[in-house]
Amino acid sequence: MYADNVSNIHNRFSLTLINPASHYFSLAGALAAVAAAVAAIHIGYIGDASEIQYRILAAAAVLAATQLLDTRFTRKKEYSKSLHSSLFGVLLWTASILAGLAAGAVLGTGPAEHAVVLGLLLYAGFRIGIYTTTLGAGLGRAWAICMVQPLAVFLVAVPQESWTYLADPLALGFGGAFMVIASVWSVMTDRAGRPGMHSTHKTIQAYLASQGGDHADAEEIMEGRSSEASVTTSQIRLESEGGEFRMVLPEIHPGPYHPVGGSNIPYLIYEKLSSSAMVMHSISDHALNLPSRDQVSNYLGSLGRSSVREEGLRCTEPVSVRINRASVTGLRFEGSPLLFLSLSPHGMEDIPSYMKTEIEQYAGNRGYSGILVVDCHNAMGEEISGEDGSDMLKAAKSCLDTLLAREDHAIEFGYANSAGMDLWAEDLGLGGLGVLCLRINGSEYYLGWADANNMENGTREEIISRFGAAGMNLLEFCTSDTHYARVKVRNRNGYYQLGLVTGAEKLAGWLLEIAGEARTRVAPCRFQILENRARVKVMGHGIYEDYSRALDNSLRITKWFLVGGLALFIGSLAA
Repeated sequence: MYADNVSNIHNRFSLTLINPASHYFSLAGALAAVAAAVAAIHIGYIGDASEIQYRILAAAAVLAATQLLDTRFTRKKEYSKSLHSSLFGVLLWTASILAGLAAGAVLGTGPAEHAVVLGLLLYAGFRIGIYTTTLGAGLGRAWAICMVQPLAVFLVAVPQESWTYLADPLALGFGGAFMVIASVWSVMTDRAGRPGMHSTHKTIQAYLASQGGDHADAEEIMEGRSSEASVTTSQIRLESEGGEFRMVLPEIHPGPYHPVGGSNIPYLIYEKLSSSAMVMHSISDHALNLPSRDQVSNYLGSLGRSSVREEGLRCTEPVSVRINRASVTGLRFEGSPLLFLSLSPHGMEDIPSYMKTEIEQYAGNRGYSGILVVDCHNAMGEEISGEDGSDMLKAAKSCLDTLLAREDHAIEFGYANSAGMDLWAEDLGLGGLGVLCLRINGSEYYLGWADANNMENGTREEIISRFGAAGMNLLEFCTSDTHYARVKVRNRNGYYQLGLVTGAEKLAGWLLEIAGEARTRVAPCRFQILENRARVKVMGHGIYEDYSRALDNSLRITKWFLVGGLALFIGSLAA
């Protein structure tokens, strides 16, 4: 299933957290590890520590120099990746040296001297894997340079009379086998995504480059796999003498991930509409991601070509229906209902498209001229269950039935946002916060919005409670589901959901201040329901299936190679 593929790819994101957050940590770690390796060789194997401090300094200097040299052979000339690869390579060498000492102690044979060079060749084999998978080098170039750093460090770390370690046939045999294994692994993992994905390695390299701000390769790959589609954007435009406001429901979905493609599309729409808008999450999924900045530009350019589907002066008071965990809140703008769907505080992933289809069909059968449906996206959770989905559909249909019988009233509105408050929060996007105040039949109702990627469970309920304590009726609090991130987030999700960092109490304070400003701007208005269709490339479902399969196949291959390699290493120590 498509949702399973997206979830699987998202779950694999945690693999990117293996690298240290800072290349300075990798530099310090690699220098510490090489010092430990040199110390272990001199104390445990050679039995002479008289030159140890000089050898450590020399090895550290050579390591640092060859790290700079490494960058000249990588596709993107990235120093940080050179440091990361050095760290893990030196750790492998150090582990092999210590394992040789431990094996000698356990077996009573003395230090297994071949473990020093065996570890050195493990180090080289690791470099073959890193160069071909993440640094963009071909297998031939990887072989040409894989031994440069390990051998250079060894030659200054070990006295000349001990260079005979390099001639140990046992070490060369087992070490050479590991280098061949690394090469075979590299070829197999690169082909793991075929036929859908020609090169798994190029996709990984493009992803890693995009995390450093270079999104060109990732967008080229994704746009090449995308197909053209017609997407609809609906808007409710409220206009008074004091200004206008728009609630936007784009059929496209934010993503695929920051900073690629339409990851920041909610803010870009918000900015295009003069920051007087709420860009809601419609019922859509990652298949409707825009793959590149070019497609984002095409889409934004289409927003000015909207047509008026309906207009008027009246609206019903809101209706709220809750069935078990599902809640639906709705208003009717003459012939067009607006529904807000939520499972908060229990949460869910994107509402599936079949629910949108069923709600639209039901609305059409009840005589509505059109319908706008918002996925509030205001609590974290898994894909919606059959039971919760059924309850939500029942609640939506009940809300539509009730709205039909409600009386229409003149509308007044006021809108304010956080633009002048100089807010900065790690869990809040560039669009900040906004509040819409609707005065209908003498009563005031508030809608809250945040440019954020989902919401911490319970945050919505806490904020609604605080509004209630202030005598203000907050109907819903929604997020845009932006995939923009102010900071690089190193957790399993890859982002901070709203409320996780800032907290509900601080958010409620900000929102109440904005709501107070919105109330002062309330004035009689008219509404328009706008629609436009745009032809843009979207990513579709197949790309996620191919990516998910490539990841699964690569990890399966890696697992078996690791198991076999570990068995071979243990056997080599006992040889």
